[in-house]
Amino acid sequence: MKKHHSIENITFENDRMILTIDGTRRMFPLKAISPLLEKASEKERITLEISPSGYGIHWPLLDEDLSIDGLLGIAHSPSQQRKTA
Repeated sequence: MKKHHSIENITFENDRMILTIDGTRRMFPLKAISPLLEKASEKERITLEISPSGYGIHWPLLDEDLSIDGLLGIAHSPSQQRKTA
């Protein structure tokens, strides 16, 4: 399985999520990334799962998912389908 990102040290301070992505510490305002996380309790915020591939983070108590590429603003173009005769 290809590892998309290395995700470590996810914490919450006030209205921000702080985590390390690929060795770089990043901060994201919860209001900008997830209204559910912004309103969540501490228990709901800290109960999370990082995908084994490093693609994203899942909060099972909230049924919320965030992709790391989305947080970083990385856009992917749809892959072109091959035409066959």
